[in-house]
Order: sequence, then structure tokens, then C-alpha cells
Amino acid sequence: MKAVGLYRYLPIDHPESLLDLEIPAPVPQARDLLVEVRAVSVNPVDAKQRAPKSQVETAPRILGWDAAGVVRAVGPQVTQFRPGDEVYYAGSVVRPGSNSELHCVDERIVGRKPATLAFSEAAALPLTTLTAWELFFDRMGISKSGGDAGRSLLILGGAGGVGSIAIQIAKRLAKLDVIASASRAESIAWAKAFGADATVDHTQPLPAQLAALGEREVDFVACFSDTDRYFSEFPALLKAQGRIGAIVRSVRPVDLSILQPKSLSFCWEGMFTRSTFQAPDMGAQGDLLREAAALVEAGVLRTTVKEQLGRICAENLKHAHQRLEQGHVVGKLVLEGF
Repeated sequence: MKAVGLYRYLPIDHPESLLDLEIPAPVPQARDLLVEVRAVSVNPVDAKQRAPKSQVETAPRILGWDAAGVVRAVGPQVTQFRPGDEVYYAGSVVRPGSNSELHCVDERIVGRKPATLAFSEAAALPLTTLTAWELFFDRMGISKSGGDAGRSLLILGGAGGVGSIAIQIAKRLAKLDVIASASRAESIAWAKAFGADATVDHTQPLPAQLAALGEREVDFVACFSDTDRYFSEFPALLKAQGRIGAIVRSVRPVDLSILQPKSLSFCWEGMFTRSTFQAPDMGAQGDLLREAAALVEAGVLRTTVKEQLGRICAENLKHAHQRLEQGHVVGKLVLEGF
């Protein structure tokens, strides 16, 4: 089968950073679905996993952690799906990725594809939806049913892939007042189109901008950008007993003591935690994706696709990785077909 992968971890402009390959088709085991991949999207995790290092793979490593496709076969313990089902999922970072014609994925982290979306539109959603949903409702303890309605949330990185779906989840499910950070006309317009009540420019001091909006401090901060950069600013942005959620791993040590005077809570979200560690509630991700699909079909949530970059091949995936590494990507980048 066709796939895109690597043997060495190289700069993206190197000719062998990503390669078009022919590899054996996988065989579904236990609770695996064998999915014919119709479309994928790219995420910062793809570029981070491919980042230069000395390690050399003896067998090709396949990246990609967002896909939509059709189930072609199932493992002997599968109970939730059957061949012919249309599905979408983010997969597991400790297994081969989805940049291949056929892909095995555990049924517990798979949802049925929203019937109202094309495969490319659906492929844009799983990883970012899981990330924002788990961060808000599982980690930060925000009420999914509107129990925190009217409270304020600042999203740092409002126009990116996670920010685009996070704005929708925060507004339409949690009923929060959402302020999103965006610095360019395109990203400001994008964040507002997805429901942000207001925006602030993250290249400028944030407290004064919040005050100008009538929000001297907010109840919640979701940091989808540079955790190291913003950590020291959190106490000035949050009300007493506020909550912070972050998804980008810090590089430098952070001083947790600065959160103590206001009794601020800080939590991490790792979307691959459940699948990597085979958590007892691993199936919560499949349930989440099914619930999200119903919300898409009801018009509550919508896809966050910004650009379709062509078919799934090394050349187009290199272009996607380059865009992600350069920054300033608005929404999601998707590829469709082999």
C-alpha cells in the first residue's frame, strides 16, 4: 500500500525528510479497525515528531494523527463497528500514523464520521476537538451543560486548529464569554467568525487590553500557544481561584509559587494520554467523538478546515509541515486521497 513516512529525522527541506513509500498493509488485531484512509489533516504534533534528531529507524515510521475513512475489516474483539462504517479519529502517537492508504486504530478512540461532512472536512476535527473538549471539561472542570454560563475565558492562540474548535465548544456548550488572542486581520476575522466575543493582540501587553474590554481579569485561561512565554503573566490575567489549562509542553522550569497567592489551578492536557497509557476510560474518546459528530450534524459545531493542500503524498505533506513550522496557520490544513 502507499504511505508517507521517514527513516531519518531531518529538516523539512531535506529531500528525505518525508518519503513516498510502498509498505505492507497492516492486519487488524484485537480491538483494531482496519480503515481505508480517505483524508487526513496535519497538526503541530506531526512536525514535532518529525523534528531533527540522531535516531534512525530500521523500518519506516509513518506519521499522521487525524484521519477520516471507511472501515474495511475489524479485529476479533471489535464490537462497535463493522466494514463499511465511515469513521474519524486521531489515533495513537505510539502506533503508526494515518498517512497511509490503510491504517489500524483501536475502536475505543474512534467515532462515526459526521454524516453532514465530507471526509476532508471531518478529518480536520478529531485531534483538536478531543484536545479542547478534554481540557475544558475533564481537566479544567468547566461545566459542559452551561453551569458556568457568563463566566469569562481567554484563549491564547484563538485562530489555530485547537483555538478554532475551542471557541465553538466554549461558546455553544459551556456558554462562556470568549476572548481570543489574534494579531492579524485574517486571524481576528477567523476567530470572530467561529464565535469569539472579542479579540486581543498577543503581541501587545494583555492586561491593558482586557481592561479596555471591561474584563480586568478572567475566570479561565486556555493556553494553546507558548506556555513558557505566558506562564509568568497568568496571575495578572486571572481572577482569584481562576483556572489555567495548557497543551504546549514547557521547555524551561516554571515557578508554580506565583500561582499560590490567588489560589490559581494549573492543568495539562495531553490528547494522547488515554491511548498511550491504555487508561481505563480510554473509550471516553470514542464517546466524545460520537457526541461531537451529533453536534456537527445538528449545526452546533462546524468544521475548521481552512485549506485543502491536495492528495496525500510526501510533497504535499512537506508543504504542510513547512507551514506549521513557520507559524501563523489559521484553522486546519487537510489532504485527501492517494
